[in-house]
Amino acid sequence: MEKRITGRTGMFCLIGTPVGHSGSPAMYNYSFAQTGLDYAYLAYDVPLEKTEEAVNALKVLGCKGFNVTMPCKTRVAELVDELSDAAKLIGACNTVVVKDGKLYGNNTDGMGFVRNLKENGVDVKGKKITVMGAGGAATAIQVQCALDGAKKLSIFNRKDEFYANGEKTVKKIQQMVPDCEVSIHPLEETDALYAAIKDSDILVNATKVGMKPLDDQSLVEDVSVFHPDLVVADAVYNPKETKFVQSAKAAGCKVAVGGTGMLMWQGAAAFNLFTGKDMPTKEVYELFFK
Repeated sequence: MEKRITGRTGMFCLIGTPVGHSGSPAMYNYSFAQTGLDYAYLAYDVPLEKTEEAVNALKVLGCKGFNVTMPCKTRVAELVDELSDAAKLIGACNTVVVKDGKLYGNNTDGMGFVRNLKENGVDVKGKKITVMGAGGAATAIQVQCALDGAKKLSIFNRKDEFYANGEKTVKKIQQMVPDCEVSIHPLEETDALYAAIKDSDILVNATKVGMKPLDDQSLVEDVSVFHPDLVVADAVYNPKETKFVQSAKAAGCKVAVGGTGMLMWQGAAAFNLFTGKDMPTKEVYELFFK
């Protein structure tokens, strides 16, 4: 690293808190080196109340772009000059490109999800999709699927603090993507959930269920609702195969994938926005995600 840093090296970074565990610096710096780009990527621990101050500082320092993690995604979306359609619908951005002094906010989480499905031979266009969850990751998935031509979105979430967010997402999608039929239902209504699954092409878990300490759980207890033509996808990436994914595979679902690919492809989408080049995803996957 020290051998390639010069007085002309451009800077990209991650802001949010905590960031000490993030694998983004290693992934991006490796990709910059592999593609011959004179850039460096750092991580800065920024609390929510310091978000605006940090963003202004990055502009002054000539930062070329930055990723955003919690809890700063929503606040950054309020500070940028322009938002992509996805970021506008989600109300949060995880990737900001700085160009000619202006900030352009994007959200690549949903892009990563859709690309991961494509890499597994699945296109969301024209599909009926059931998504369990209404938090940040779930919203990004729902929005991107709608923008990419999904026919129907059925959202299920517990009647908790995120349910109202799900209702807002439904209204936003109805306004911006009227061709996509979208609705939200309480996750507690198991019969309605199972009926939606049986009628769906794609089923998504975008909740924390399946992640430690909930790694022995799945929101779909009756595995008979899994049918051979159903595509099952989990946003959880640790463990790499949740009980949800394992159950779908055992039931014979044609595609059942965890969240690792989504994580990598959202980073690849951000890399492309930053540099205009493709991330060396094959090598990145082998080194950082396998």
